[in-house]
This record gives sequence, structure tokens and C-alpha cells, in this order.
Amino acid sequence: MALKYFKPTTPSTRHTILLVDEKAENSPLKSKTKGLRKLGGRNHSGKITVRHRGGGHKRSYRKIDESSSFGLSLVERLEYDPNRSAKIARLFSLDSKEHFYVFASEGLKEGFLVQKGVNSKFKLGNSLPLGEMPLGTLVNCIGTRARQSKPVLQRAAGTFAQLIQKGSSFCVVRLSSGENKRLPSTTLATVGSMSNPTHQQVVLGKAGRNRWKGFRSSVRGVAMNPVDHPHGGGEGKSSGGRPSVTPWAKPAHGRKTRKRK
Repeated sequence: MALKYFKPTTPSTRHTILLVDEKAENSPLKSKTKGLRKLGGRNHSGKITVRHRGGGHKRSYRKIDESSSFGLSLVERLEYDPNRSAKIARLFSLDSKEHFYVFASEGLKEGFLVQKGVNSKFKLGNSLPLGEMPLGTLVNCIGTRARQSKPVLQRAAGTFAQLIQKGSSFCVVRLSSGENKRLPSTTLATVGSMSNPTHQQVVLGKAGRNRWKGFRSSVRGVAMNPVDHPHGGGEGKSSGGRPSVTPWAKPAHGRKTRKRK
């Protein structure tokens, strides 16, 4: 993916930076694609539970293969997925003669052979247990203690974790957040970092492009009335007069949300 800079012929293109694929857009696999129903941030009762959602372009969902293992498979091509920041790889299994999708690692190209499982070789794009990797390895799509074979951690574009400690029954990986996570040695992970690392350099350039993605605009709390937000009200322009809180008066910054267990 290459970055495209625009000439400032309009105010919106002055700062716009977009990702452009060098190759023509590929149509997804019909057998692994289904329609995606938009919820607009509403739950089963029709009440808004996530604010600032709605609209956006129509999307189709690509089903990612999260099976425990697969044999030697050929990378047919890398594809764009509107539901994820990273690229996905379309594979063809040499054993079952089926097509399926997996998350693509950075550097993975057409014609590569990849596989997932205990007997996999240590090479880019392969998924194997953490205990069989050398220290310092960069990995993505890591399982968890409860779901050791499913890709759960480090799936966003350009992210990776590093294997920093190995034991007889456990391994320690440092996530991109800086957290050190202790996992069983049998936990599967994919060698390499996630694809599309330039995703974070994209500048949308205008509010309309954010609307195409399904995000609606938000209003600052200090611009509201006291009945609408704890920061609202006051004479003239005010700064809220209290530490930042959510519309439900809970601390917005610094409050720990993770449970101890």
C-alpha cells in the first residue's frame, strides 16, 4: 500500500493523505462473504448504546478462518477488507483444495506457502506455538489462555508483540501497549508483524470521509446545557470547571477499567 498526497486544489485535499493499492481492486470470495447489517450503535431494544454511529457505505463481511490448524496453503493474493485496518490474505489449501481468508503479515506476498499448527516451520506468515520460537521474535495474531489457537491479540494494522521470555510451560510476550502477557507455551501465534503499517499515517482530510466510514460528528460537553452534560452551562465560554467526565459523570481519563482477575 502506497501513500497518496494530493495537490491542495480544495480545502479538503490540502492535508489529505490516503492509502492506494498498487493493484486493481479484487472482488472477495463469495463463499466467504456475507451481508453486514448496520446497527447504528443501537442494541436489540433499539436504544443507542454507542454514540456517534450511523450511516456509512455498504459493506460485506469477509469470514476469517480461525481454525486450530491448516496444512500447507498457497497465498493467492492480498485483499482489502473494509472491516479491518490490516490486509487479509486469500489462501488456497493444497490438501483440501479450498479457498479461505487469514490475516496477512507484513512482507507476505503472492506465491508464498504458509501453514498453521504444531508442526509448522519457523518462517514469515506461519502460525506455530510460542514455545517453538526463538527469543526476540516479532509475532501477531496471538491466542489467549482460554483460546490458544484463535487469533485474538495484535490484529490491528502494523502492530506486533515480541517474545521476551520462555519457560518450560509458559512464555511472556510484550504487547504493543507495553503490557507483558504470560501465556502457555502451546499458544499459537503468527510470525511477523501485521500488514499495512502505513495505516496510521492516513489523514482523512474532511468530515465527509469519516461519515462514509459510519462515524457521526460529536458535540463537546462544554458546548451543551447543564441538563445534557456535566460540563455544560456557565456564562460565556467555560472549561467545564471540573476534571473531565463522561456524560454519565464518570471519570473520562485515568480510571482503570480492567478487572484484577
